Amino acid sequence: MDLMKVVNNLFADKKETAAFKAGDTITVHYKIIEGTKERVQQYRGVVLQKRGTGQTATFTVRKMSGDIGVERIFPANSPFIDKIEVNKFGKVRRAKIFYLRNLTGKKARIQEKKVVQ
Repeated sequence: MDLMKVVNNLFADKKETAAFKAGDTITVHYKIIEGTKERVQQYRGVVLQKRGTGQTATFTVRKMSGDIGVERIFPANSPFIDKIEVNKFGKVRRAKIFYLRNLTGKKARIQEKKVVQ
């Protein structure tokens, strides 16, 4: 086995996260430390991509703030992520939906996948 894989397996946190993929709308509860105070900030948006494996895994979330699109990259194994909630499951055909950056208005909507529980 590769030496890097051995080290990553030793230091890997077995953190349970919600199962999501590109196109899903999620809310990330992220801990923010300001001086001595700590608070949890919610960041809700559409997942554009998931990338990497193990300790280096990240995911990109895009939200609209007014008329401006804001993207943020979160490390999947960050200790600052309190929890991840999946709000909607999107119906997309790609693993990375960067084409969403060029769309505005009603064209930027993603169809919701109906989930039977």
